[in-house]
Amino acid sequence: MLRVSNLTVDIGPRRIVTNIALSVAAGETVGIVGESGSGKSITALCLMGLLPNGARVVSGTATLTHNNEVTQLIGLTEKQLSTIRGKRIAMVFQEPMTSLNPAMRCGAQVTEAVTLHQKVTGKKAEAIALNLLSEMQLPDPQKAFSSYPHQLSGGQKQRVMIAIALAGNPQLLIADEPTTALDVTVQKGILQLFNYLRDKHQMGIIFISHDLGVIKEVANRVAVMYRGDIVETGSTQQVLSSPNHPYTQGLIACKPPMEGRPLKLPTVADFVAGTPPASTLESAESRAQLHESIYAQEPLLTVSNAGVKYVTKRNLFGRPVKHFTAVNSISFQLFKGETLGLVGESGSGKTTLGRTLLKLIEEATGEVCYNGHSIAKFGRADMKSFRRQVQLIFQDPFSALNPRLTVGQALAEPLRVHGICRSAADINQRVNELLELVALPAEAQYRYPHEFSGGQRQRIVIARALALNPKVIVCDEIVSALDVSVQAQILNLLNKLKAELGLTYIFISHDLSVVRYMSNRILVMQHGNLVELTDADALYTNPQTDYTKRLIGSIPGRE
Repeated sequence: MLRVSNLTVDIGPRRIVTNIALSVAAGETVGIVGESGSGKSITALCLMGLLPNGARVVSGTATLTHNNEVTQLIGLTEKQLSTIRGKRIAMVFQEPMTSLNPAMRCGAQVTEAVTLHQKVTGKKAEAIALNLLSEMQLPDPQKAFSSYPHQLSGGQKQRVMIAIALAGNPQLLIADEPTTALDVTVQKGILQLFNYLRDKHQMGIIFISHDLGVIKEVANRVAVMYRGDIVETGSTQQVLSSPNHPYTQGLIACKPPMEGRPLKLPTVADFVAGTPPASTLESAESRAQLHESIYAQEPLLTVSNAGVKYVTKRNLFGRPVKHFTAVNSISFQLFKGETLGLVGESGSGKTTLGRTLLKLIEEATGEVCYNGHSIAKFGRADMKSFRRQVQLIFQDPFSALNPRLTVGQALAEPLRVHGICRSAADINQRVNELLELVALPAEAQYRYPHEFSGGQRQRIVIARALALNPKVIVCDEIVSALDVSVQAQILNLLNKLKAELGLTYIFISHDLSVVRYMSNRILVMQHGNLVELTDADALYTNPQTDYTKRLIGSIPGRE
């Protein structure tokens, strides 16, 4: 149905995609995998005629065939492309919130797409739109039809986006990282929906992802891209079970395994360089000894009946009449040298609990004790000391850094605020030490955040958290947006820093394989409640609650 030959794309003087050859049959899903910058999205945008400014097709052809009619996709005018986009080829983008119009109800947006592509209006268009939302297996299609995007969950918004993409009955659907920001259970539902739609409508699907587990769930064939080239292609089973190219081998190896725990995760660079490291697993005996030493201590942090309620409705006089319980009476202890994993679906209260521990939420109830002292009773000096010792690393490093400050200025700021370094020479020396700790060159201090990759920015944010010599770091989804190879580097760095500096982590994530690899114990949350707290390995081998079993069963690519 789709055949791409020798496609080459430049952006300015840089070659982004080189001699790409790809084919998709009706009723088939072809996965394209690779790291950020490998050319996956540019290839897809080229087929849609949506290349960014400055990009141009140097050579190559792309043809779409339907009922023996062959359409050339490269070199079309905007008017010609408008007859193809939506009707012949449609695209589902990564972030539904930025793709949907926040000022329009979801039903109106689907109806608009139906009216444009099917040339029907009024009640008939609305009926088709509602039928599309029903086909998306939404729990209440009528409610979704009348809701604004912000009133729906991430998974529901993505289903609305897929409904809009299908409004023109396209032959080919391109899905660009459509499940990256979703938790595992929602992600599983979206992947099942793609498989159902492909089989029902006999569409061709190009599914772009950096997660090989996701590709295993949804794709019949897979193409692996590396620096603009397709380096390996074949059936999904063949490529993932017996990869030939070192890059593919590296992508598979650097994902934390569900069985065993390597002392250090391999990286893609090791495999590409031809020096894959020997995998040394942590033994059960050494892990048991480590846990014995950790849990023989007095707890560093004790949480008793922590709760957070938000007012959702007030009466005429401003008095609260309705509340939403984000965290419901949770109690646990955190020990020095431990990594406590915190997992659950979006909206389960993970981030709220993390911020409650830092006293960043004033509405919190219950008690949080640090080193045996209640933080609610801390005076100004005690709280300043607590702020130094307990740090938070946010999910998005770009929004966590001031774009107007150089990296050196960003790292120097907490040193000045807390009076750790007085002179400019001392500050400069400490900044260099911090950059060295996170494996960044000293000259990085003179550059701005936008000049770094996502993984490098995350290292900068980690360096800033380390500036005050903290004892505890709350890591809130800090690797969720990173490629698996960059993720492996960051996880290795966190474990190295933990061993060298004696750090304690609370590690929040929806990626259960990552949480298992990093954690000593795991706390599972659902609807603000603690449903399970136990050893990381025991949780995966013998989960005690149906909810935990469902979370583990939703891990993509798991047998």
